Amino acid sequence: MSPQSSTTLSLHCQTANPYEKLFGYSRAVRRGPFIAVSGTTSIDPVSGVLRYPGSAYDQTRVTFDEIIRVVEQLGGTAPDIIRVRIFVTDAADTDNVGKALKEVLGEVRPAATMIVGPKFVSEEMLVEIEADAVVV
Repeated sequence: MSPQSSTTLSLHCQTANPYEKLFGYSRAVRRGPFIAVSGTTSIDPVSGVLRYPGSAYDQTRVTFDEIIRVVEQLGGTAPDIIRVRIFVTDAADTDNVGKALKEVLGEVRPAATMIVGPKFVSEEMLVEIEADAVVV
């Protein structure tokens, strides 16, 4: 996966996630110091296969790992992440999702929102996370 410049102002990052091509969006976009990471799940960025069906905690951990990897690929770092939006299908999973957030970004302490109840394009997806970063 490599960043692709569609204009002189923006860098776009794509992965093997089948929904990016199907729906026509980028995994992440950087414009100036701002990086916006699309809703990200535990789909492996190389194989396109969902990882850890049945475990919201593990899905959250690998999703944050992928978000950090994409932010780094576009020139940022984990401490540049200023906001995350976490969508969880089942309220019973919120403690484990929060635990994973604290383990991965606890030192960063980004602004965060957790919304419970959405359904995703695959029933095996339990968590989806968006992130914003500002590279300073």
